[in-house]
Amino acid sequence: MADSWLDDIKWDQDGLVPAIAQESGSGKVLMMAWMNREALALTVQEGRAIYWSRSRQRLWRKGEESGNVQVLKDIRLDCDNDVVLLQVEQIGGIACHTGRHNCFYKQLHDGQWQAVEPVKKNPQDMYGKG
Repeated sequence: MADSWLDDIKWDQDGLVPAIAQESGSGKVLMMAWMNREALALTVQEGRAIYWSRSRQRLWRKGEESGNVQVLKDIRLDCDNDVVLLQVEQIGGIACHTGRHNCFYKQLHDGQWQAVEPVKKNPQDMYGKG
């Protein structure tokens, strides 16, 4: 069967697996999202990151609204078969819906979370929301 590799993954009770997007080249962790079986199969098939949006309860092609597509370069599965690592080329240099390069822009400093990465593009400009 062509998709038998999907059977090796330990999906959670909701049929999801965490997926970490890592920038190829720099190795920087860009974001974490969830994938169901269809999202992962389509990611491999289309060569771009496709996630499962838990809030919208639908497939989410990264960059479908913002244009910040993640082109798949490599895919790995961890030793427990329960986390997927996508190595991607981040088109536009923005992975986060806040307009930053990556989603991990808050750093703990003296008991407070502080934003330590700049906004590269106003989210309103990416999504057209006012």
